[in-house]
Amino acid sequence: MPARAPGRAGRHGRVGTGRRAATVLAVAAVALAAACQRPAPRPAPPSPTPTGPRAPADVVDLAAVDPTVRTDIRYAGAHNFVGRPIDGYPEPLCLLTRRAAEALHRVQTAALAGGHSLKVYDCYRPQRAVDEFVAWAKRPDEQRMKGEFYPDVPKDRLFADGYIGAPTAHSRASTLDLTLVPVPGPEPARYVPGQPLVPCTAPAGRRFADDSVDMGTGFDCFDPRAHTDDARVTAAARDNRELLRELMSAQGFENYPREWWHYRYVDEPYPDTWFDFPVARSSLR
Repeated sequence: MPARAPGRAGRHGRVGTGRRAATVLAVAAVALAAACQRPAPRPAPPSPTPTGPRAPADVVDLAAVDPTVRTDIRYAGAHNFVGRPIDGYPEPLCLLTRRAAEALHRVQTAALAGGHSLKVYDCYRPQRAVDEFVAWAKRPDEQRMKGEFYPDVPKDRLFADGYIGAPTAHSRASTLDLTLVPVPGPEPARYVPGQPLVPCTAPAGRRFADDSVDMGTGFDCFDPRAHTDDARVTAAARDNRELLRELMSAQGFENYPREWWHYRYVDEPYPDTWFDFPVARSSLR
């Protein structure tokens, strides 16, 4: 058998093994160098946080306390005395202090027992919304919704007559605007921007049909007939206003005499604080 040349190894000899090891080391070195040049992995982005101020921990979404209370949050849409969504209302929610929300739940229990449900139009109102109302009141040319909400009152009288004010108890998160609706009852009408307006003082069969019992005027009606004890409304409307007042008073709410729909929880936890967090779930803790 001829002798193998020095330095050559067979298929399974030591020289072949050494070459393979050298190749592996070279590949590893290239991979290590590439890893050193590769940018470090980015950390996971932080969870998004709400923008703007946050609500106190005891402010809640009413729907979490009593989902049976109906809502028609007017300032989140266009069916209001300004005619457009109001600053600070990105979501149509009723936010209240827990103390007020739990009291309202007790009102709803009593209302349902008598064949009615509560329906809220507005609850907590940010200070920025109040500021927008004040600015709007100073622009005499903006009167697109006059035909429904203040048909007989000059716009320049809205402050003097107490229909718009700053600050407002709504910004303390224990005041709300509401009505009674029958259970079962008709479907509420859908407001379409630009539709013909009917005065809020018109008879119940003619004004905007939002499924409320007859309260003598519509909601946010800037007119003396919206005063809770105004004698010019029908006997049925007076009875309905009195029923709402009895239900609310029994659970610690007080009516504002110039507005049949406006009630403040007397034992409010923030009597001297006006908040400005947005009406949004992200405002809650």
